[in-house]
Amino acid sequence: MKIHEYQAKQLFRQYQVPVPEGRPAFSVEEAVDAAKAMGGFPVVVKAQIHAGGRGKGGGVKLAHSLEEVQTLAGQMLGMTLVTHQTGPAGRLVKKLFIEAGQQIEKELYLSLLMDRATATVVIMASRDGGMDIEEVAAKTPERIIKIHVDPLMGIQGYQLRRAGFGLELPPAAMKGFSSLLANLYKFFVSNDCSLVEINPLILTSDHQVMALDAKVDFDSNALFRHKDLLTLRDLDEEDPMEVEASQYNLNYINLDGNVGNIVNGAGLAMATMDIIKKAGATPANFMDVGGGASSEQVENAFRIILADKKVKAVLINIFGGILRCDVFAKGVVEAAKKTGVTVPVVVRMEGTNVEEGRRILADSALNLTSASDLSDAAQKIAAAVN
Repeated sequence: MKIHEYQAKQLFRQYQVPVPEGRPAFSVEEAVDAAKAMGGFPVVVKAQIHAGGRGKGGGVKLAHSLEEVQTLAGQMLGMTLVTHQTGPAGRLVKKLFIEAGQQIEKELYLSLLMDRATATVVIMASRDGGMDIEEVAAKTPERIIKIHVDPLMGIQGYQLRRAGFGLELPPAAMKGFSSLLANLYKFFVSNDCSLVEINPLILTSDHQVMALDAKVDFDSNALFRHKDLLTLRDLDEEDPMEVEASQYNLNYINLDGNVGNIVNGAGLAMATMDIIKKAGATPANFMDVGGGASSEQVENAFRIILADKKVKAVLINIFGGILRCDVFAKGVVEAAKKTGVTVPVVVRMEGTNVEEGRRILADSALNLTSASDLSDAAQKIAAAVN
């Protein structure tokens, strides 16, 4: 689950991670009031969307007067901000963050994320922070420091010093940076984060370090331990179909293809998408109904997929274990009747009660095509859309 910059900085303050003074604004009037509260100029007017690259897209502007704040806020609120992370469709800006300007001596980069290969938390840092960090990673990866922290041991003093020395911080800034990084690590672990990124982390003219930006992503599978964080979720920033699917405990991700998928199990879903692509078609979504899905969940999965106008055919690939094939087949038939399916549907089932499941599909008098195996299913679905 992603949150906005202003929300991330509110959480940073709770963990003593230094951030500039700032206030969110949801209207031009609130933006002007927030600028007045800063006590001086310049201030920074920042568009709040769940995507990076806002500066290059025109979503971060410096204002030197209340009139400029009013003008910039009026321009940003309601605009469609397009960045390299939003895609060409962009994101509608509904929120702003007004922040006090800073005397920046140097822009740095700092992030924490999970490394599944080593089962560690990785600290990534670079002397080259700012808007072109992706270019740094692509062209000069040796300028990015990586420090692996064993989560059972926690972050150690030598790792804090290694990060600070790698960033070539002046001695006067080392103590403040070490405190910031230690507190940031505590925030990362305590809240089950999957990513925390500060770009830029700034060194001020008086040798202070602070987070000028904040990007935080929480592990959605751990949110049951953090009910308070759920209040930070902004549904306006998420795909409406993905939001609806989550209400029925369905794992759904919208993609750009034309073949809808209903699969039980994430690994099986990935394999299904691969074989669809290999057969010459493209998946329109990732839809995992889970191992113990009910007929109602299957029905809702069907309805959500068919609401996507890009979907020209549906492939159902089920291995019946906890979710028996006959139960699933009943869900498919009910869903097909209620939604009035008008696109080809190919069904591949194996596992518990598979013969009964196939009988239910055959007796339904619906236009459902059975497949003998996964390869056969992929070929049939590719033929249907091509």
